[in-house]
Amino acid sequence: MSEKQNRAQSESFYEPVRERLARVSASLREMAEKKHPFLAHLLDHTFSTPGKNIRPAITLLGSNFHSHDERITEKMATGVELLHIASLIHDDTVDESSLRRGKLTISSVWGPKAAVLAGDYIFAASATLVCDTGNIRVIRRFAETIMELSSGELQEMSETYSPDQTMEGYLERIYNKTASLFTTAAESGAVLSGASEARAEAMRRYGYNLGMAFQVVDDILDFDGTEEEIGKPIGSDLANGVITLPTLIAMKGKAGRDAVTRTLTHPDEEELLQEAVRVIQDEAILRESYEFANGYCKKALESLAALPSSPSRDSLEELVSHVKVRRN
Repeated sequence: MSEKQNRAQSESFYEPVRERLARVSASLREMAEKKHPFLAHLLDHTFSTPGKNIRPAITLLGSNFHSHDERITEKMATGVELLHIASLIHDDTVDESSLRRGKLTISSVWGPKAAVLAGDYIFAASATLVCDTGNIRVIRRFAETIMELSSGELQEMSETYSPDQTMEGYLERIYNKTASLFTTAAESGAVLSGASEARAEAMRRYGYNLGMAFQVVDDILDFDGTEEEIGKPIGSDLANGVITLPTLIAMKGKAGRDAVTRTLTHPDEEELLQEAVRVIQDEAILRESYEFANGYCKKALESLAALPSSPSRDSLEELVSHVKVRRN
């Protein structure tokens, strides 16, 4: 699929909720305008470069199967996006990243203290919006998600540069860091719209599997993309001591395990890193990695069978295809 076709597809799945997503974006801008001048400046800097809004779109699409008070699910969608933004601010601060979406990060401009406090404020704002839904189940799930996001980051930090990481640990980590919020976004939209338990469970499974696929593909692109596409040097995860699916697959062979272990033991030696990257970029390793991601995509599509045919279901299906072929 060409880049132009991929962009067109990524636009099309928003169509059933485009106006509602616009109201979510407006809520973010309004939040930035009403605060203390310095905080407002930080928030404006954060919200002025919008993301792809995939997570709030999932919340709204999942709510579209039942008539309900749309203001409630839009609050939830806004809370979901705020939680995602807050987690990115904290991630950038911990990782000492200078750029996010081609723009200077808060921590690189105003320092880590301002970034942590801005992230904390956005975390709290997200929770306040979710509390406004008045649904204890959703509020509890949202709180659990915050814990899971933090747990994933701590797990990654504790395992950095260790060659003894396992597939089980990797899957747990990417669930916590990524798929947990996808799961919450999907399930909460259904629950707040008054969906049956069967449909809410179908959306929960959809969110989980889509989120897992999303992160696996992201990890593959760290080796199979280009620096322009992914916005960072190829092999950045491994360079930072983070082992992902393609690396785990490569390490099943002696040559791969030796190459990866050498670069983890000597992280400052660029030649060792490039050698390991070349091993991981083997066609068979990448093919196995994509097949692994496709397994989650298939499960995400299967979960949608419990939902009635509609433009929103079509969009949820298109989103799975977008995740499979996406380039950032």
